[in-house]
Amino acid sequence: MTTAALKAQIIEACKEIGIDKIGFTTADPFEYMVEPLLEQHEKGHTTGFEHRVLEERIYPDRIFDEPKSILSICLAYPSKPLEKPERVKGERRGSFARASWGVDYHDILREKMDRLVEFMQEKVPEARFKPMVDTGELIDTVVAQRAGVGFIGRHGLLITEEFGSYVYLGEIITDIPFEPDQPGVFGCGECTRCVTACPTGAILGNGQLNPIVCLSYQTQTKGSMPDEFRKKMGHVIYGCDICQQTCPYNIGKDFHLHPEMEPEPERETPLLQPLLTISNKDFKARFGVLAGSWRGKKPLQRNAIIALANYRDRSAIPELLKVMEQDPRPVIRGTAAWALGQIVRRPNPELLEFFHERIEAEEDDEARVEMEMALAKLEETIE
Repeated sequence: MTTAALKAQIIEACKEIGIDKIGFTTADPFEYMVEPLLEQHEKGHTTGFEHRVLEERIYPDRIFDEPKSILSICLAYPSKPLEKPERVKGERRGSFARASWGVDYHDILREKMDRLVEFMQEKVPEARFKPMVDTGELIDTVVAQRAGVGFIGRHGLLITEEFGSYVYLGEIITDIPFEPDQPGVFGCGECTRCVTACPTGAILGNGQLNPIVCLSYQTQTKGSMPDEFRKKMGHVIYGCDICQQTCPYNIGKDFHLHPEMEPEPERETPLLQPLLTISNKDFKARFGVLAGSWRGKKPLQRNAIIALANYRDRSAIPELLKVMEQDPRPVIRGTAAWALGQIVRRPNPELLEFFHERIEAEEDDEARVEMEMALAKLEETIE
């Protein structure tokens, strides 16, 4: 069988497997990415989530013996829920960004790529393959653009003609020499809506971003969230969709092609107050399938406290006081104190005394500073 015929069969097989788009490129080095990656590193625009060995991100032959081609695949995910939670007055909910809706996309992509590899292995038994999803060595968006799946927009995400930027990406390296597709061509023109809309200035406009100030990254950190990001976070307790929501290529894009990607109202838009004291067992049972659960419950609980503050939800005050006094984690205690400083407008003597007692008892320096700053803000409202 010729590689051209095999390529055609692979494209057809993708339709049966449930892969929404596929592109083919060579396994040549991505040397044009060396300078941008070094520049990002020098500027400190890295999170630590990236693959650490630069050469392995650039040279496919460092991670695969004699590679010939790379297949880039994408799955489209929904941008609107089919079902929304019941609205009850006074109940405040948080939300997960769209990329965390449904079953963890890493698992979905791996399963479909494994099926595609199995199909290709049957056709070419002697061929070798290396599938990767997100945490692999290569840069998903860069591979996808060179494979013609789409182009990298100003916000650094891949934009496809069919699905906009609401896509998950993965790639497969192989020693089969497929004919490459034409690379994607930059299509943002003079549009800078995503750059303007980003509340933290994370989007640099050239396809790169400063991930340290990106709200998506900030919602995934485990320590205290810097004060400058808390109000900008709004009510989204994991991720951020602002740049995608403002992109013209995403207008009208909403695909429901994979049932396992559909959000559940009580899971992806959970009530915030119950999150503050959820047990590890209940957290895993309820949220464990989500990509947004990978860092554990602590960041999401911290974010839920911030979201309650951003709502100025006075009904949360008793729960926040309880958390501030009883939670064993300094980050959560400190964030609860900050939230009380944001919500309470007329503190009573008992509340001020409570703060003084907690400050006196607090052994963690960072949590104590949070409490002292919150107390100062409460005392300002009296004067």
